Amino acid sequence: MRKKVYTQEQLLKLQKKRDKEILKWEKEKAKPKGRYYFAYLVFIITLIYATDEIASQIGTLMKTEIANDLLASFGKRSGTFLDILSILIVPFQAIGLLYRPLADRWGRKKFLVINTFGMSFALLVIFLSDNLFLYFFGACMVQFFIPHDMHVVYIMESSPTDHRGKVYSSIKFIANMSVMLVPVLRRLLMHNASEWRMVYLIPALVGLVTSFIALLTARETDSFIESRLRYLRMTDEEREAEKKLKDAQNAQGGLIPALKFAMKHKQLRWLYITSSIVNVGFIGTVNYQIIMTYGYAQHHVKAGLFETIEAAYQAVSIGDITTALFMFPVGCAVSQVIMGFISDIKGRKSAAIVTAVNCLIAFFTFTVGSTLGWNPYLVGFLCGASIGSYYSTNDVLIMMIGESSPTNLRSSTMSAQFLVTAVGFAISYIVGIGVPFITGLGNEIIGVVSLALLVPGFIGAFFALLLKTHDTKGIDMDTVTGCEWD
Repeated sequence: MRKKVYTQEQLLKLQKKRDKEILKWEKEKAKPKGRYYFAYLVFIITLIYATDEIASQIGTLMKTEIANDLLASFGKRSGTFLDILSILIVPFQAIGLLYRPLADRWGRKKFLVINTFGMSFALLVIFLSDNLFLYFFGACMVQFFIPHDMHVVYIMESSPTDHRGKVYSSIKFIANMSVMLVPVLRRLLMHNASEWRMVYLIPALVGLVTSFIALLTARETDSFIESRLRYLRMTDEEREAEKKLKDAQNAQGGLIPALKFAMKHKQLRWLYITSSIVNVGFIGTVNYQIIMTYGYAQHHVKAGLFETIEAAYQAVSIGDITTALFMFPVGCAVSQVIMGFISDIKGRKSAAIVTAVNCLIAFFTFTVGSTLGWNPYLVGFLCGASIGSYYSTNDVLIMMIGESSPTNLRSSTMSAQFLVTAVGFAISYIVGIGVPFITGLGNEIIGVVSLALLVPGFIGAFFALLLKTHDTKGIDMDTVTGCEWD
């Protein structure tokens, strides 16, 4: 390809633009942080993470009510049809992934604020929805903004190296506990299953306020500022030379350059593969509320308390399930905070293995427990522990990907990871939706199908992680190049 030739006037304009940006970042860097800035930053990130967790979980926590309200004509396969509807949302996740790498060029803060506002506004749209089309529009918005996870990048780039895992898991512990707001609002505002929209209002308003606070008070991360200044201060010759280096396919990020970079380096390549295998069992994480609801409903019908599954469903929806969901965030939070301490003490790989085992045990017990009518608080805790452990396994892999990437490509490689895991998602949805849909058993078989996908997925990921990747505990985020394990 012919190298573009600039006129002297164009070169002067480019240099002036660079000088202006350098001055901007130097001013940002020079701003005093204050003695308690890190504690304050943790507080802000915790609020944002809480918004993200609620936006991520609320649709699943309300899944049975949404399915039976908006898709009532499909009967016992309403949950399966809602899953089919969720497949149509996937393209919006892909568009979101194309947008995420821009943070490697424009900075972390802008996208931290935009994502928080976007997720919150999407929840408000769903609250206002009075038909399937408007609900679908709001759900598409949620899925566009959720994968960005800029708050995770903030945590990784701002935390002390030796305590990164503990800080991350502690913030996520509190964020997961905030999901308890959903069952609280169910109990206060949802007097019958058809009033599920009311539960969306408070999280939407809290998120909108949080985005405004972050806009006014959060600072850009030091890691990004240093990386961007270094790039801007290069001469044209130095910048051209860096582009030719094996470990820098694109000096300031990009989805395709990140994928090329990852595929050329063993550590990132195998972390991507492991992430894809883990997500073969993803379907279980979007159906746990249906599994619990129909488990309890079947138990009550067998016990003679109700004549039909529909009548039992209405009763357990505002009874046993709402009670169980009070303990769901506790189970999530406990399982995820354990991950952080294990990862900092024993290493990232050990943490991933422990969380994967916890996920399988907890998933099996909460499925059996709901079918046998166990105490809802216990079933809710086990359900939370299962889902929390599943996401903790993914969190460890995402953390390892971030710790295995240079600063100038970090957000991009973390974003590109979702494209690779799409293979696992595809298998999960095709089998997880296809089996109950084809057999006609619908919601009644979802638990068995989900477990049948989780087990081989975690076993395959265990061997890939153990045999093909290296631990990243203690990595210096400012100096890592991604070439250390080649």
